[in-house]
Amino acid sequence: MQVVTLDQPDDLDGWRGAARSLAMAGASPADIIWQVGDQATDLFAEAAEPLPSGGTPFAVPRAFLDLAKSVVLHREPERFALLYTLLLRQRTQAGAIADKADPLVRRLEHLAQEVRRDIHKMRAFLRFREVADDDATARFVAWFEPDHHILRYNAKFFIDRFASMRWSILTPELSIHWDGETLSEGPGAVKGDAPDGDPIEEVWKTYYASIFNPARVKIGAMLKEMPRKYWKNMPETALVPGLIAAAQARESGMIDTARHEVGGNVAAAWALLRDEAAGCTRCPLFKPATQTVFGEGPVDAALMFVGEQPGDQEDLAGRPFVGPAGQVFDRALAAAGIDRAGVYVTNAVKHFKFEQRGPRRIHAKPGVGEIDACRWWVEQERLLVRPTVTVALGATAARSLLGRTVTIAKERGRALSLPDGGEAWITVHPSYLLRIEDKGAAAVEYDRFVEDLKMAQDRLG
Repeated sequence: MQVVTLDQPDDLDGWRGAARSLAMAGASPADIIWQVGDQATDLFAEAAEPLPSGGTPFAVPRAFLDLAKSVVLHREPERFALLYTLLLRQRTQAGAIADKADPLVRRLEHLAQEVRRDIHKMRAFLRFREVADDDATARFVAWFEPDHHILRYNAKFFIDRFASMRWSILTPELSIHWDGETLSEGPGAVKGDAPDGDPIEEVWKTYYASIFNPARVKIGAMLKEMPRKYWKNMPETALVPGLIAAAQARESGMIDTARHEVGGNVAAAWALLRDEAAGCTRCPLFKPATQTVFGEGPVDAALMFVGEQPGDQEDLAGRPFVGPAGQVFDRALAAAGIDRAGVYVTNAVKHFKFEQRGPRRIHAKPGVGEIDACRWWVEQERLLVRPTVTVALGATAARSLLGRTVTIAKERGRALSLPDGGEAWITVHPSYLLRIEDKGAAAVEYDRFVEDLKMAQDRLG
């Protein structure tokens, strides 16, 4: 009997190396015991022996590796043995992993699906609360109880999203800590180790109550998406029972109010969001910038434009698209028959990134981490405005909207579906038109830009 000891319950590399050696040696799944650390999984297991060496190297399809990455994170004790069984089958039956009717493949796919759902829940429902550290600097602490071993896997997501913050995530089995540069691990914790609330919690509750739309309450769907087990960690959920109870009365009130006032509730939520963004420190760009440049326009606009970031003049004025690129944008809007006063205009990144060269501040392209850190604000703006069509001006804006890098030349001129169900169009940024030195080529590209704006406008019907 071969005993394989893995360092951690999510030790993919350890399992992968051992499985490869054992498969090359032709070891049967029935002759292998997989265990984690010093916790033996079999009372009759013997001490671990060296893995066999030699054999013919082999390759596995990418789909198998992707499946293994998720399944290893599951709490199912048999996950390592199940993956190894499929690995052997894949060696003799090319395409075995693609057989969706196979009970083993179906079981592993089910495990992977449960892990992916747990990963999503943690990213959506984890809430940081501010505490004062020993050196009186701010630290943000969150408590979460994942169903599976996903904490290390999710660490990169939170590092990318809150790179400039010092934070800790506590779980019953493991804790991770980010100091702005290094990620460290610690032992598991109990809920009492995490704070219950912080000074900004009331602000968050006020914001949630403001965006709560009683006309869209679907309790069954809401509970399916946001199970009650996560409620105790989320400050806004304390408001849910009361908001639901009052939904019918609020809906009637909204209908009555809507006859006299358009966008009152949303306008208040948007103003609260803008004020909160003014103090944003999610990435280092806030330090050299003059101010946060938030979006502007009607909060019920059907058409939204997302640019890259504020330029020098926008940074000073505190408004988007008022510099040279903004003038090109305004001219193109007019040529396309679009009234700027009727559209919402914002940027993917809210602070000006630049390089100081003498007295001049030269535009510097924002990095992926900065785009992702600011993406939360764009998502909240879209949540409030709910535009029918959103136009991404340039690759940075497209990355912010779609959450992935795209090629403008490939995606331009066609409607794309956004994760929240909206529709997106991608075109160039107006600053691109300013950089074209050849006047003839610049005129051609300007006309293409105007045509893109017209196509987006036509989608509104």
